[in-house]
Amino acid sequence: MLTSPLVRTLNATPMERLVDPQGRPYFLWDEDVTLDEFKSRLRDPSPEVRAYYLGKLLRQAKPDDVFTFVRAQELADAWPSFERYLGNSREFWRWLLATWERQGHVRRPAH
Repeated sequence: MLTSPLVRTLNATPMERLVDPQGRPYFLWDEDVTLDEFKSRLRDPSPEVRAYYLGKLLRQAKPDDVFTFVRAQELADAWPSFERYLGNSREFWRWLLATWERQGHVRRPAH
């Protein structure tokens, strides 16, 4: 799990409960992808693949579990690439990043 002052108090799902017996994360209920494959896709050379799976993570995982895979500053930096994949969760993540920016925890790039 990634650690920072922002995420130390979160209640992330324990690894043994994060995946099913086949190694698939609970938040990838709509496709047959193992946790290792998912982590690989978050680091894929293609910016579009990374954006899609980052958006999927934020859209479908518990917010506390997101920070098992990505740091807050990474979210702030990559926001323009994955925002379109957030669906109904977009406003929550927009609010969270804006709040953390006001508090000085992240710096959002100028657009």
